Amino acid sequence: MRRVVSTLAIAGCLVAGLPIVAFSQGLPGLTLFSGVKSENQLNYRLDFGGNTNSWDRYRMRIERKRMKVAVAQFSIDYPDYYKGTFDPKSVELMVNDKKVAIQEVKWEKENYVIEVFPKDPVPAGSNVELIFSNVKNPSNGGMFYFNCRVLSPGDVPLLRDIGTWIVTIS
Repeated sequence: MRRVVSTLAIAGCLVAGLPIVAFSQGLPGLTLFSGVKSENQLNYRLDFGGNTNSWDRYRMRIERKRMKVAVAQFSIDYPDYYKGTFDPKSVELMVNDKKVAIQEVKWEKENYVIEVFPKDPVPAGSNVELIFSNVKNPSNGGMFYFNCRVLSPGDVPLLRDIGTWIVTIS
C-alpha cells in the first residue's frame, strides 16, 4: 500500500509541475552575458512558448520607473538576423492595465523597426505593455535584442533610449 501511495504522490508532483515548466519557457529568465546592463533590460513574456517557426504573442513591458517622460511614439528596433514577421493590425497598447487607442502602427521591414503611435500621449510614470499578436517566430532560434526608444510630444525629435528586451527563441 505504501508503494502505491508513494508512486501516486510522485506522479502527482510531476504532473502538477508540468504547467509551471511550460509557463516559464515564455519568460526572459536569467541573462548572464548579454552586453546589456541589468538596469537596461526590460521584461517581456511570450504567451505561446517562443518556439521556432511557430505563432506567438509578445508582451513587451516597460515599468513605470523607466517612463520618465510622456510618450507620443514607441520605436522598437530589432536585429537584421531576426526573420520573424509581425502583424501591425494586431498590436495593442496597455497603460496601467487599461487598453488605450492606437493611432497607427508602422512596420518597416527593410529598416527592422516597428513604430507604435498612441492616439494620445502616454503619461510619464505609467506602466506600459505593448502586445504584439500574430507574430510568426523566426525559423532560426537564438537571442534577439529588441531596443525600445521613445519620442516625447513637443520635444526635440530625438528618440530616447528606454531599454532592451532580450528575447530568446528556441
